[in-house]
Amino acid sequence: MKKKRKESTEIKTEDQVRSQDSKRKAKGTVSDDGVLRPVKLSKKELYKAPTVEELNQLKEAENLFHCSILKMQMEELLKEVALSEHRKKLVDSFVQQITDFLQCVPESEVVELDDISWLAGVEVPFLLVPSTAKGKFHMEPPASISLVGSYPLGTCIKPKVSVDLAVTIPASILHPMDAINQRYSRKRALYLAGLARHLSFAKCVGSLHYSCLHGNRLRPVLLLKPPGNDSSKVTLRIHAIPPPDFLKPSRFHPQKNNIRTEWFTGVANTEPPTPHYNSTVLGDHLPLSHLQFLSAISAQCPAFGEGVALLKVWLRQRELDQGAGCFCGFLASMLMAYLLSTHKVGKTMNPYQLLRNALHFLASTDLTENGITLAKNPDSKAVSRSDSSIYLLFLPSLPEFHAAFSVVFVDPSGHLNLLADMTVFTYKRIQHEASLSLTFWDDPTVDGFQALLMTPKSMLRTYDNVFKLVNLVKLQTSCKKLLLLNELMDHSGNYVLTALPFVLSLLQRGLGERIHLLVHSLPQDPEWPVDSAPPKHKDQPPLSIGLLLNLEHALSVLERGPPADNPKAAEFRQLWGSLSQLRRFQDGAITEAVLWSGNSISHRRFIVLKIINHLLELYVSILAVCFICTCSWCVFVPQNHTTGEEESLEVVQSYDDLSRKLWQLKDLPLSITSVQGAHQALRYTQVFPPVPVRLDYSFFEKKKNRLGLVPKENNPCPCYIAPIKVIVHMEGSGKWPSEPMAIRHVKAAFHICLRELLCNQHNYRCHATPGYLDVWKDGLVFRIQVAYHREPQILRESLTPEGMLIYRDNAEAQALELETLHKPFLTSTLHGLQQQYGCFGVVCRLAKRWLASQFLLEDIREEATDLLVASLFLHPAPFTPPSSPQVGFLRFLHLLSTFDWKNNPLIVNLNGKLTAVEQTDIKNDFVASRESLPTMFIVTPNDKKVSVWTKEAPSVQMLQRAVMLAAESLRVLETRLDSGEKQDMRVAFRPPLEAYDVLIHLDSKQVPLLAKAVDPPVNTFQRGTHGGQPYASGGALPVIDYDPVRLYLSELRDAFGDLALFFYDPYGGTVIAVLWKPNAFEPKPFKTSLMNARRVKVNDDVATTVPNVEAILQDFRIIGEGLVKRLELRTEKWVV
Repeated sequence: MKKKRKESTEIKTEDQVRSQDSKRKAKGTVSDDGVLRPVKLSKKELYKAPTVEELNQLKEAENLFHCSILKMQMEELLKEVALSEHRKKLVDSFVQQITDFLQCVPESEVVELDDISWLAGVEVPFLLVPSTAKGKFHMEPPASISLVGSYPLGTCIKPKVSVDLAVTIPASILHPMDAINQRYSRKRALYLAGLARHLSFAKCVGSLHYSCLHGNRLRPVLLLKPPGNDSSKVTLRIHAIPPPDFLKPSRFHPQKNNIRTEWFTGVANTEPPTPHYNSTVLGDHLPLSHLQFLSAISAQCPAFGEGVALLKVWLRQRELDQGAGCFCGFLASMLMAYLLSTHKVGKTMNPYQLLRNALHFLASTDLTENGITLAKNPDSKAVSRSDSSIYLLFLPSLPEFHAAFSVVFVDPSGHLNLLADMTVFTYKRIQHEASLSLTFWDDPTVDGFQALLMTPKSMLRTYDNVFKLVNLVKLQTSCKKLLLLNELMDHSGNYVLTALPFVLSLLQRGLGERIHLLVHSLPQDPEWPVDSAPPKHKDQPPLSIGLLLNLEHALSVLERGPPADNPKAAEFRQLWGSLSQLRRFQDGAITEAVLWSGNSISHRRFIVLKIINHLLELYVSILAVCFICTCSWCVFVPQNHTTGEEESLEVVQSYDDLSRKLWQLKDLPLSITSVQGAHQALRYTQVFPPVPVRLDYSFFEKKKNRLGLVPKENNPCPCYIAPIKVIVHMEGSGKWPSEPMAIRHVKAAFHICLRELLCNQHNYRCHATPGYLDVWKDGLVFRIQVAYHREPQILRESLTPEGMLIYRDNAEAQALELETLHKPFLTSTLHGLQQQYGCFGVVCRLAKRWLASQFLLEDIREEATDLLVASLFLHPAPFTPPSSPQVGFLRFLHLLSTFDWKNNPLIVNLNGKLTAVEQTDIKNDFVASRESLPTMFIVTPNDKKVSVWTKEAPSVQMLQRAVMLAAESLRVLETRLDSGEKQDMRVAFRPPLEAYDVLIHLDSKQVPLLAKAVDPPVNTFQRGTHGGQPYASGGALPVIDYDPVRLYLSELRDAFGDLALFFYDPYGGTVIAVLWKPNAFEPKPFKTSLMNARRVKVNDDVATTVPNVEAILQDFRIIGEGLVKRLELRTEKWVV
């Protein structure tokens, strides 16, 4: 005995040592500031031989996973979602208390089914439509109480723990004919109400509510939660079920009727089949047999529970496991059981393999065409005398199920379609998600675990257009117009679920090739107190309809139909009504066609909405006021009534023409080797693209040298004209000098030469300076900058005192390289991305407009923002690339607010040049040298180690603020979009000003981009332009690149940058926000050389200096004379 105790002590000690080692290693992996660092191992640990178990695990990871990290992530996730022993004890205890309390339900007198007077203080969880039904009812204690569902099966997962308790209704309460006319369903609801009344006196019950099982109003459930702090840990769902084999399954054949037309409508008529009602009643008979079946299957496969858990997590992240017609956890278990029973997966597979095979089955199997069954003899028609197969004669066939239901998956009994409530559109959505998941899983450059199991996919961020169907009571009229009385009776009066498939089918026909996928939100399970009446169908939240657009056809203004003599022409005319017209086309064809209005791309984005509104009004009597488009809010944010796409295209066309003329110039000393755009407008990402202007010369006073125009005295600031930078590379030659200053002189001479040639050969008005050449063309200004490819290298050269030539990097060379190499390359690459993804530029403009409005654009600069948005299109996992501006913008906010900037680089694989191995090396290098790298690290194929666009900014503090503002803006936008009401979405573009110390209000007359503000004034100023076509060439040069606010801001930063931070919205902002630096007011030792904006303060004969706030504020006014309107002091840190 002593020896055993000693051995156990030794084992315990060894375990403790291992635990301490692992803790020490874990602690060494993550620093105090949350940054991941490599684990430091001793030489002995590093070269220790792997054990047999470790070798097996490594081989498994190599064969099944992209890397061992994915395997460990899966294991950690399963541990995280599994119920702890403490939680299980709590559940067992709560279930036992409720079971004991339910055993003593008091009996009641027999009353009519319509009499509910005995239910004092409790409502019946049932919409009594029609109000009368035959039958008797009384209360008795349950015949039996059993745990069913995921908890006894071992597939219950966190965070939302629901435990199902089946309470069997005594046979004496039910009648063999109760399947007719909702009698059983009403008795079930009454029994549940009786249980609720009894449980309302139980001290072990914290809260008591009603709900419905997956949105089915005929299957109410009772929700119980324990009292106190345990209320959030478990929810007990009580189901009332009939005794086993109480009603014959053959009675619920999909082609049989169990709701009489005369009882439901009051008018005698033919009796149509009621498959949905039949499946509802039949479903209550089978929970116990389903549990037995699943338990037997799970016993054969050790990984069954964990495989189902992973599949449930995957469904939950895609919002597919809750609501009417969902693919719930029970169906996930049944699907896994089907795959095991049909040997599509092996019994020895691990959870990862089970999940992967389940997704492959969903992606490749169309259950809307080829249903599946778990029944052992689905096609048997022989009558057997044994009790187990007595009903084989009445088993419905798969074709019969397909005739009654949209999606078919038959349970082991052979009588019940498990997917009876699922629409075709929901199953197509599941198929799409499964196929997409497998695509990302097979891509070694994608973090499959994060994309598949950790990223929630809300409808607003998943689908390009989301529409809200509000005022759902209108669907009641639609059922009459669409002649859906039989279907309405089958759904027991639920007009929402009745009309929805028909409305969606209509939209699918109308939208055709314009969309890849049409989906709808799943009506959520209502929840209400037991003392309240059940909510009506019209009270449920708005329904969302999501579209994945096919941009090749989505914006087309023409809907071309069949030829006039084709039999399908009549169908086309019937579908489109009065909009269909016979048209003759250039190819000579005469066909039916529908023409939609749309002069600009932004207007054409509303064609899909026009189609939907037209079809709904024509066929379903749903007016546009009942249909809210959540895609329209962002179209007008970047620019007044336009998204800037036409303006960008006009700039690019003018640039192409200039580039062609530069190539064709004659008499140049050296030939041009390349002409490259280096401006945002040339990659379609400028927030407000330069607009061709025609000058109003009466606004200006001409200078004597006719080089430029200045406004007359007392006139407002002239319109802002942005120069569009173009880099012109000249060929290499021995004529180029090797001294930096001499190179600058040669470039200045080229600018003069280009000016003369463009003036003489094309009559362009030009202005040459040593650094650039401005060309006034088509109402736009192009700023040409000559570049020499060896200049950065020459700037890095220096001679040592010994006369040796060495190369040393410096800021001047880096800045030149950035302007002449990196920017042109980025511009050309992103220009190509815009050609591939039509809404890339609009998303960039929205993102930059938001950053500018929140005073962040100077920290997260334009090029970095373009790369952030580019990553959404190049690496969209787990989504598809955005095809609309609003979904791209929401994803941008989500990326900015959730990306782990501390521990990961953002890799933007432009043109797909980076291989998986290279990306892994980049991540490893990043972790190894994290402390010396920028806060926001963005990697491209041409910039793997430096992150040139974020090297200087943002700082840690500004990135944290950007993350916080992005998260809050995303929350506000999604909340407002989900509300189903038309609201002002510009609220996300209005900056919070409470945190700033001083606000400098500017004279709006001197703000050149005032009209571009988030909230522009009603009356704007005339700024020296007027309408009309601008001149192609000639005319005096306007004032170029003049923004007084920017110049004022630059002066403030030069003078007071050591004391304060200055923030401003460059697009029409009229406020400069000032924030004192944290150490600005700390007393500093007196020095005569450091008295700028400071005053002397003497304490105990010690002279120190502190900021002279009053003088600083006065300087703000003096420097900004004519521009500053007033100062607003908003701080309590100091007193003037």
